[in-house]
This record gives sequence, structure tokens and C-alpha cells, in this order.
Amino acid sequence: MSDLTIAQSDIDKLNEKDRAELRQFFANEEQKTKIQSQTHALTELCWKKCVTSNIKNGALDKNEQSCLANCVDRFMDVNIATMRALAAMGGRQH
Repeated sequence: MSDLTIAQSDIDKLNEKDRAELRQFFANEEQKTKIQSQTHALTELCWKKCVTSNIKNGALDKNEQSCLANCVDRFMDVNIATMRALAAMGGRQH
């Protein structure tokens, strides 16, 4: 994947509406990248924690399946709690 770069002189040629759309586009792309990064980290963490045997017949054993489901659930719980706490903190700062 190549890095997308835009010269400031090209940005300066845009009207304010287009600049705002471009800023939003980059913000959205950055958010997607963060989500993908978190997903990869979660996958690696839960895999290392839960998959302890050799996979036979293309399937995990029941304990591994349960562990992975619980690992993902706890990860999501922590993310939701963190987002709520940050939102509450942001609301108090205004």
C-alpha cells in the first residue's frame, strides 16, 4: 500500500467545503486504520491466550472456542466502558 500525499498548494486550491470533506475523509480513514489495528491486536492476543493445542480437522476444541468468545467479549466490554468514560470526561470539559 502506498502513502497518499497531497501538496499543501493543491489543498489551498480547494474551496472550504471541499477542504472540510477532505479533512473528514482523512479522519475516517485514520479511524478505519485504528480499528483494523485493534482488531489485529485482539486477534493475536486472544489467539495466544486461548489456542493452546494443535488444530486438528480444521476446528478448535470446545474450550478454545469458549475462551476465544470470552476474550472477545471482555475486549469489547473494556472498549465500550472506555468510550463511555471518555465521552463523560469530554462532556465535563465543556
